[in-house]
Amino acid sequence: MSHHLAQLNIARLLAPLDSPQLADFVGNLERINALAERSPGFVWRFQTEAGDATADRSFGEDIVANLSVWDSVEALHAYVYRSDHAPIMARRRSWFAQPSEPWSVLWWVPAGHRPSMAEAAERLQTLREHGPGPQAFTFKQPFPAPTAIV
Repeated sequence: MSHHLAQLNIARLLAPLDSPQLADFVGNLERINALAERSPGFVWRFQTEAGDATADRSFGEDIVANLSVWDSVEALHAYVYRSDHAPIMARRRSWFAQPSEPWSVLWWVPAGHRPSMAEAAERLQTLREHGPGPQAFTFKQPFPAPTAIV
């Protein structure tokens, strides 16, 4: 497999991470992240040096980001919508503000590449400015992985 699927999703918190309002979200993070890491097709997920992705503030003080790499759109889709991740995220409106623009983006990376938050931010901006395309897309409008020229 010459390419893997990178994904970024961001969310604006309705309250600080240490608030009672977000206690259930924070309390499930370790379990849901462990589920991702055990899921078929999982390759990698961003974490700070301290091992806490929620500490990264690349998108703003009140925004949490999730950046990961999977071996296919199908593998990521199965984790997001057909695992124990789905019922937790069904409660997202209790924890996160309703987005007014795209908050999630998918794109292909060479196998072995680990995208940075800056790269992910560029892909999200591309999606926001130009809509889905080969460089930045969504589950609803996926694009195939690039093919190697032989």
